[in-house]
Amino acid sequence: MMEAIYLELTAMAPKDLVWYQTFFVKFYRAFLVADRWKLYLRGLEQTLILTVLALVLGIVLGLLVGVIRTAHDQQRPGRRNPILGLLNALCKIYTTVIRGTPMVVQFLIMGMVIFASSRNKTMVGALALGINSGAYVAEIIRGGLMGVDVGQSEAGRSLGLNYMDVMRFIVIPQAFKNILPALGNEFIILFKDTSLISVIGGKELLYFAQAIITLTYDPMMPYLGSAFLYLVICIFLTWLQGKLERRLRQSDRR
Repeated sequence: MMEAIYLELTAMAPKDLVWYQTFFVKFYRAFLVADRWKLYLRGLEQTLILTVLALVLGIVLGLLVGVIRTAHDQQRPGRRNPILGLLNALCKIYTTVIRGTPMVVQFLIMGMVIFASSRNKTMVGALALGINSGAYVAEIIRGGLMGVDVGQSEAGRSLGLNYMDVMRFIVIPQAFKNILPALGNEFIILFKDTSLISVIGGKELLYFAQAIITLTYDPMMPYLGSAFLYLVICIFLTWLQGKLERRLRQSDRR
């Protein structure tokens, strides 16, 4: 039925079509011809995979950098560890460079300079995205760790726990509740920033939308479809984040 209407409308001159007929033709061509809607879903799947990979890398880097910087800042006067000082300096350089340069430039350097010979630009983009996210996650985690009362750490040390046990069992669980909103926002930003991977030829949602544009010569519907999918996923992630925050608040009341 819809295909018959589409064929009938495409046989007419464009100037003879009213606006809703033109809209239908563009919609059908962008989503239904040759099951092109499957390309959008394939792109969305790639985007979600990239987001998860980048998030895992970002959290690992962020946790490592955040703990090092917190340990350095919480050293007692006169008891400065030179190795920790060196690691802290390296971490500061990392966060300053990553946060002080545009993400697109970082993608281009990773894709066109460092990994210029790589054929898997999608994974290169995920690596660049994870490194970028790690710098922001590090500051989020550092702020959360520094926000926990230092008396909690001292109480743990007085019970015979070493530094790593104090962080694992006392400080990090308390800090997690404070940094959850910021981490949730970072995850949503990370999901949207995957669209930048297309600048180095990485395959994600926007990449497949642009592939459809080359077939239809009409950018409106593919871009609108991509924007709609991004919006739906972001709304879902925001809802999920809010639900988790409410559950954590309920556990605090108990």
